[in-house]
Amino acid sequence: MTQHHETLAHLFLDGDEEEALFYINELLNQYSRAYLFEKVITPSMYYIGQLWEQNKISVADEHLATAVCDFVLSSLKENKERRKEYQHKALLFGVEKEQHYLGMKIVAETFKEQGWKVRYLGPDLALEHSLTQIEKFKPDVIGLSAALSYRLPTIKTLIERFERLEWKPLIMVGGRMATKFDLDEFESDRVMVIKGLPHLRQWFKEGRAGVINETS
Repeated sequence: MTQHHETLAHLFLDGDEEEALFYINELLNQYSRAYLFEKVITPSMYYIGQLWEQNKISVADEHLATAVCDFVLSSLKENKERRKEYQHKALLFGVEKEQHYLGMKIVAETFKEQGWKVRYLGPDLALEHSLTQIEKFKPDVIGLSAALSYRLPTIKTLIERFERLEWKPLIMVGGRMATKFDLDEFESDRVMVIKGLPHLRQWFKEGRAGVINETS
């Protein structure tokens, strides 16, 4: 039996924006947005990545699927009212030369659902440009995303710079890289590696101590 994420992945690969959006909206009648992000949309893109790694689809196929997924994410409507007063702020971006961004868009929506004010800066952002926005916005959380292991030196440079910010934001490191490689060396009282949406949701529910206990 085909799973939801595989069905969605093939709709993405077919380039069928309207059918993909219709399928997601149908699932919203049965499941929460959180479930869709975590169990359907994210796995669908991982599945597409696996097909590419196995040479079952081309780079052009992957790019088409990414564009359709982006359309679906941008078209989904928030069903509950946004809070007018925000207690916390998060700023999220993909590191320089990092082109993957859909996971970060899902993370941004997850923060919004928790009542956070979010500034999402997109992929491929240089340190100096991110720092300008960070110093203006003064977020409580800075989220960095990367997919490939050779972004590690860039991640390290960003962490070292952001750790010097006077208001001491929490620095979160995520993306596919965080699920495939051991990044424990980056962990500290100021830096947290996020290994997927369940990990992030555990942090929202129980805080840092709850996540450490859960994953240790």
